[in-house]
Amino acid sequence: MDSGIEDWEKKKKKEEKAREKELKRQKALEKAAKLQVQQASSNSKKSEKKNAKFSKDEDDNSMDFLDPKTPFGEKKRMSPQMAKHYSPSTVEKSWYEWWEKTELFVADAKSSKPPFVMLLPPPNVTGALHIGHALTASIEDTIIRWRRMSGYNTLWVPGLDHAGIATQVVVEKKLMRESGQTRHDIGREEFVSKVWEWNNKYGGTILQQLRRLGASLDWSRECFTMDEERSKAVTEAFVRLHKQGLIYRDNRIVNWDCVLRTAISDIEVDPPIEIKERTLLDVPGYENPIEFGVLTLFAYPLEEDLGEIVVATTRVETMLGDTAIAVHPDDERYKHLHGKHAIHPFNGRRIRIICDAILVDPEFGTGAVKITPAHDPNDFMVGKRHNLEFINIFTDDGKINQHGGAFKGMPRFRAREAVTDALQQKGLFKEIKTNEMCLRICTRSKDVVEPMIKPQWYIKCRNMGNEALDAAADDESKKLEFIPRQYTADWKRWLENIHDWCVSRQLWWGHRVPAWYAIFEGDKEEDFGTLYERWVVARNEEEAQALADQKYEGKKFRLEQDPDVFDTWFSSGLFPLSGLGWPDDTDDFRTFYPTSVLETGHDILFFWVARMVMLGNTLGGDVPFTKVYLHPMVRDAHGRKMAKGLGNVIDPLDVINGITLEGLHQKLFEGNLDLKELDKAREGQVKDFPNGIAECGADALRFSLISYTAQSDKINLDIQRVVGYRQWCNKLWNAVRFAMNRLGDDYVPPSNVIPELLPFSCQWILSVLNEAISKTVLSLESYEFSAAATAVYAWWQYQLCDVFIEVIKPYFSGNDPKVASERGFARDTLWICLDNGLRLLHPFMPFVTEELWQRLPSPRDHKREASIMICEYPSIMECWKNERVESDMNLIESVVKALRSLAQENRERRPAFVLCRAILDSKDQDREAICNHQLEIKTLANLSSLTVISEDDAAPTGCAVSVVNEKLSVYLKLQGSHSAEIDLEKIRKKIEDIKLQQEKLSKVISSFAGNEEKVPEKVRKDTADKLESLEKEKLSLEEASQQMAAQISK
Repeated sequence: MDSGIEDWEKKKKKEEKAREKELKRQKALEKAAKLQVQQASSNSKKSEKKNAKFSKDEDDNSMDFLDPKTPFGEKKRMSPQMAKHYSPSTVEKSWYEWWEKTELFVADAKSSKPPFVMLLPPPNVTGALHIGHALTASIEDTIIRWRRMSGYNTLWVPGLDHAGIATQVVVEKKLMRESGQTRHDIGREEFVSKVWEWNNKYGGTILQQLRRLGASLDWSRECFTMDEERSKAVTEAFVRLHKQGLIYRDNRIVNWDCVLRTAISDIEVDPPIEIKERTLLDVPGYENPIEFGVLTLFAYPLEEDLGEIVVATTRVETMLGDTAIAVHPDDERYKHLHGKHAIHPFNGRRIRIICDAILVDPEFGTGAVKITPAHDPNDFMVGKRHNLEFINIFTDDGKINQHGGAFKGMPRFRAREAVTDALQQKGLFKEIKTNEMCLRICTRSKDVVEPMIKPQWYIKCRNMGNEALDAAADDESKKLEFIPRQYTADWKRWLENIHDWCVSRQLWWGHRVPAWYAIFEGDKEEDFGTLYERWVVARNEEEAQALADQKYEGKKFRLEQDPDVFDTWFSSGLFPLSGLGWPDDTDDFRTFYPTSVLETGHDILFFWVARMVMLGNTLGGDVPFTKVYLHPMVRDAHGRKMAKGLGNVIDPLDVINGITLEGLHQKLFEGNLDLKELDKAREGQVKDFPNGIAECGADALRFSLISYTAQSDKINLDIQRVVGYRQWCNKLWNAVRFAMNRLGDDYVPPSNVIPELLPFSCQWILSVLNEAISKTVLSLESYEFSAAATAVYAWWQYQLCDVFIEVIKPYFSGNDPKVASERGFARDTLWICLDNGLRLLHPFMPFVTEELWQRLPSPRDHKREASIMICEYPSIMECWKNERVESDMNLIESVVKALRSLAQENRERRPAFVLCRAILDSKDQDREAICNHQLEIKTLANLSSLTVISEDDAAPTGCAVSVVNEKLSVYLKLQGSHSAEIDLEKIRKKIEDIKLQQEKLSKVISSFAGNEEKVPEKVRKDTADKLESLEKEKLSLEEASQQMAAQISK
């Protein structure tokens, strides 16, 4: 059999070299043929005919490697022969359209299967697919495909968020760019019409992009938060919450954006900018930069000739709305001023001197604090405690209003300069100091956030928050689990300190608040909405009119609807309910609520997840999901947040399709970056993507993102890792290509195999496949997606491709009858491995696995499913498990590794020897394994021969040596310039390493003395065994060292 293997190896090498040479030089041969015609020699004519025939055959056969065109929505028509190389764009074509058209993603509300339900976090309608969406879709699709293959009635609901602020900003910019008009110029009705027009034309692009990623969403249930059903749910939710006493209206401090002219939530505010010194910053609407990082000190004159009191502020313009000055009650400097008044220098308003121990720190600044209750959150609370007047000094667009006297109409930062100048003229200005501060900027408009008192609608959150807290924190009745667990503490901390939720926004695009205000004759326009009891909350105007008629019977009034719309997070918070048909009692709601798992980013744990739980509990009667998996945030390879200005934003479609560096630059030009940002971004792209981004395909991108999820809260995405997985897809492709060639056209897979009858290598690959299935399923069940991906990858890469496929090649080297049985078993095992391996991998890489699985032959007595995605997911097969075989193969791989290390880069076949030492009180299983599996070792280590020797035999000469363990050493014949001295130095280094390990273990064992009761017996035994094993290995290395030294000295 050994000679047969040698012949096969030689033949294989010759064939490969000849084929590669001919393919590369095809055109050259055609030219040579023409030249040979002119030479008129008989030999050259024969050669010409041969080459022409070869070229013709290649042309004829080339069509066999090209996929025929597939009509849209039909099952992909694949080429008769597999292409030599994997091409992502070719493989990923047509499959998705067929999956969708054949309704493989559609759930059945009447199915008897157990439901498994997920909701896609609805992306903004304005959005394009970014890497965060790709991560979300990759994880969620992996979960849903795995559950679908595991026998569940899976539903994955797609949706789009109307994105109130984001969409309105986009359309407003478009309106200004095209017509020079604002929304106020054209009016609300026409503007909303234009938003719908834009939405219908451009919105939802991201849903098409999600298809490119392979996301198996149930498109028959696609939602839009502004569609009729979802709008009905939003209205119903507000009405029901109001009836339950959970909705109220109040005048409170909000984050106000003077450009957008609306209240905004904290998530729409960038992380605070820390300013350490005087700093000039650009602010929208101002030609010149505005100075920040300064503290202005000025004095208020006191009544009764008591002098003056000095205060300090970073926003001196807000003094126009001051209604008090606070001091600490125990501050001796100001005790004589308790209950006194200061006089406002610009309007004469009397300003109370109040005592407030909560706010005032007597050690900070002057110990006196100006109080502007309408423009500072802390001052607002002081105003409530002391019943102060609340004076709003700004218009909605950030100009000084009628309360500013002479400063009326000035933009707020121009007023800052004017107020300072006026204070100087009155002799009240003291000084300006550098002051560290934090500045809050709106993400959308880039305007400086202005704290401002505004009447808004609020939801009471205390009781709902407690229920949401108990759902996750109460061990006895826990309904909600967070993965990773660390976020349970964050959940608890936030909900214990929850504030009421402001749900109204002063926008035009969104769900209009279903509340109407009763206006009576004589009411002033500016008083609209000020009296809470005048508000009527109803589902529609007709219902509101009926309620108002009943309330104000016999009185003359008219109703006007609140112009405000809801916070986008309100409709998003209802998505688990509205996405399943609530408030109607639909089949979907009865079958699929509550959903199974929510997967999202940890950055919206409170803005979205907590609110869904609160609303789900209150309106749906139960938590909306039982598990929450929070994925990390994606950063670039250097750990930086992705930003257009840095040039490090990665478009998933660019990774899937590939893009040149010039293409990346062009995308920057199409953005809204200024020249400085553009130059910086270009530099970033040149540094990170000097050659652009190679075409990787959706499968490689998905697998890469999933493998990154082991990183806890941040993913540092390196595109080269994605490229590596694209190359791995090529390895999968070639593995199946090899298999198809070995199986043959007429091969019919068996129904099952009996492991005990299989050759050693076949028993081994099934045993480790069983282990890979176990690890993958357990990891998926525990939401350890990186571990699951690693288990699948390791089996395919290191066990199937690197070992099994290589080790069975000799069985196919010819038609040797001696190995006919092994050849048949190898075919069957290879098919089982590919069938199970592709199904195991499918949730992670749907496209390539579908294509390869469709090429596999079907078992004779089993009706094949139409698609791999509805096949059964592999399950553990106990009869495949064989620990002895795995142990023997581990030993063989150790021997092969040692021999390959000795061979280094030289792949010439050479003789080798394995020295098996006898160890007292030890079974000779290693020698038996080596003797029984010489063929596997010779094949994997590329040896010309293998001889097993014992300690009684003479040590081989002219060999490099390596110690495998205390029982085994290997010898490989030296060739060429191989240096025995280098090998000897390596062995001596290993001896020194072992001595260091022995020293550490000896110290550990010494520490056990007197602590036997505290140290488990198993730990003591394992440590002693390890020390003994190291001693045996050291002795073996010393023996090898002496032998090599003796050879060198000769």
